[in-house]
Amino acid sequence: MSTTAKDIVQAFVVENFLFGDHAHPLAGSDSLIENGVIDSTGVLELVAFLEERFEITMADSEIVPDNLDSLDRIVAFIASKATAPIAA
Repeated sequence: MSTTAKDIVQAFVVENFLFGDHAHPLAGSDSLIENGVIDSTGVLELVAFLEERFEITMADSEIVPDNLDSLDRIVAFIASKATAPIAA
């Protein structure tokens, strides 16, 4: 079984922002900001993780909810930035 970008991002979010609590699984379209999963500091941690793990660079103008507010949006953003194909 291959690990997808969504699996990787979800695991990071659960471990770093939900402190390993799997009791309430995140749906792909759930707002991470509106649901209080991440705050402004969390966004910066998420950006650093995405840049390192997926070898992408994010411009300041790309650090917006349209790209980072849900697992689905994050995966779509990663796919748009990736130089090699990734599994969503």
